[in-house]
Amino acid sequence: MNQQYEFHVRVRVAPDGTNFKSAFGPGTAILLRGVEKTGSLNQAAKLIGMAYSKAWKSIKNTEAQLGFFLIERHGPRGSVLTVKGKQFLNMYDEMERVAHKAVFEVLQANDFNI
Repeated sequence: MNQQYEFHVRVRVAPDGTNFKSAFGPGTAILLRGVEKTGSLNQAAKLIGMAYSKAWKSIKNTEAQLGFFLIERHGPRGSVLTVKGKQFLNMYDEMERVAHKAVFEVLQANDFNI
């Protein structure tokens, strides 16, 4: 029997000594990409079916845990990523890409069809 396998890698980033509850993870990354695309946290939340209040709280908690702002808010004019927020998102995307590649290579080296 030739079985196909799928895999999913989730990367989370948090400062040493903190829990991963408010860590920077897939949800935060999706919200930040939405802010980049729409120029608005509210619109980014709508794109993924999340309440604005939940998105706001999530970003606020993650910023508090990381110790820097991810989004620069401009009130009714929307939001943009901070320079550090953009850098962190890029680093996170690279970490996800590398982790995904590593898991793929392990499965491939062990002759699993993926």
